[in-house]
Amino acid sequence: YQPKVDCATLRMVGVESLIRWQHPDLGLLSPQRFIPLAEEAGLIDAIGEWAIREACRQGAAWMKAGLPILDVAVNLSAAQLLRGDFAATVARSLSDSGFDPRRLTLELTESMLMTAGDQGRRTLESVKALGVALSLDDFGTGYSPLTYLRQLPIDEIKIDRSFVHGLPAAPQNAAIAAAVIQLAGALGLQA
Repeated sequence: YQPKVDCATLRMVGVESLIRWQHPDLGLLSPQRFIPLAEEAGLIDAIGEWAIREACRQGAAWMKAGLPILDVAVNLSAAQLLRGDFAATVARSLSDSGFDPRRLTLELTESMLMTAGDQGRRTLESVKALGVALSLDDFGTGYSPLTYLRQLPIDEIKIDRSFVHGLPAAPQNAAIAAAVIQLAGALGLQA
């Protein structure tokens, strides 16, 4: 789990679950190395479902242990977004764990939205109806789906790391980051 910190208060406000594979011969592998293989092999649904179930279980365990209440974010795959029963899977993970749906954030990328179409939008609306927050990850890469910010039930924008790397020394990156933060604020979104 990677901490998420509020830049204004410097308080830890949540965590993002990050999946890694401890391969017996190759060591610790990043998702870039094994997720494409999992997608090809048809295993991505099982991995994604496990990741959501485990994040909900861990979040509930932290709450039961009396730790500060934190939001837990989980990355989605395009395959999950296109599954007709995905909202039911999320609902089951929340119910089984007892985790507060308002504390779960599902992260999706711009490119995922471009490929998911109407089915993806319907799935997001079903998930949002559960009380789960939605975050648009890697914002600013590839396409610029500003219409999605109006059309989809997004709660948060995560600016792509290429725009925040080197801040504040990189003035162009600082200008882009400031503009996205201002846009998010004007739309009532977190950035």
